[in-house]
Amino acid sequence: MPVEPRLEDAFIDLVGGGPDGRSPLASTLAEVTLPAHVDPEAVIRADDLTRRFGDFVATDHVSFSVRRGEIFGLLGPNGAGKSTTFRMMCGLLAPTSGEAQVMGIDLKHSAPEARQNLGYMAQKFSLYGNLGVERNLRFFAGIYGLSGRTRDRKVAQMLESFELDQYRRTQAGELPLGFKQRLSLACALMHEPPLLFLDEPTSGVDPVTRREFWSHINALVDRGVTVMVTTHFMDEAEYCDRIGLVYRGRLIAVGPPDDLKRQVADAALPDPTFEDAFIRLIERDDATRAAAGGAP
Repeated sequence: MPVEPRLEDAFIDLVGGGPDGRSPLASTLAEVTLPAHVDPEAVIRADDLTRRFGDFVATDHVSFSVRRGEIFGLLGPNGAGKSTTFRMMCGLLAPTSGEAQVMGIDLKHSAPEARQNLGYMAQKFSLYGNLGVERNLRFFAGIYGLSGRTRDRKVAQMLESFELDQYRRTQAGELPLGFKQRLSLACALMHEPPLLFLDEPTSGVDPVTRREFWSHINALVDRGVTVMVTTHFMDEAEYCDRIGLVYRGRLIAVGPPDDLKRQVADAALPDPTFEDAFIRLIERDDATRAAAGGAP
């Protein structure tokens, strides 16, 4: 079904067009095969996940599961608890109570084992800025247990797939922002993890680079990789198969973007945008809390 072009679409077209939708990663990565004990409907799972900081409840009994090969987005206003939830799900923060699992492994008790199954890309550039691009790739390959010819092959693949070869000896800290992003994703994928966690991955990059990034993500998903992402871009959230809307520490809505839009459609707003849905779902939650005598 045709859709109205956005200003971003016009910008990309005017500057010469973006990527053609294909990523070299599609031909270099193996298909993800799950161990027999892993439920393909819940390769990532949160059960009553709660995190307190003193008297403040940052995440309040959050539960959800993510299927193999799905892009699951966490969306919410600043301070809503999405970052806290995300950090617990990738083993960077221990929950106060509840359970976070990846590939059937409890992160609270077996975090090192669980982390071998995931790649993580931070919002802030967190690689070694004083090391060259190739040395960063080799370093992270070693961290994930790759050595010898296997490491050499993976480094060469990443340099080619992300068009980093021309920068292989450039210090990572001196790269343009878009290439820093490419390098961060390449390092996260060195060990071909079945799960990929992305924290605001396209913050600050231009629209062409952002679209290119998502072509890589779609290639990974086609190979069975499961992706969990936080974002504050409304249009980017619609790239996700499902969205979890986090507000005041709780998960107030979960579903495909189109389903969330349908939930708020009415006579006054028959064709809501995803931003409309985001705002209305939050307003509904505020109204429900107020009616129940809770905090506004």
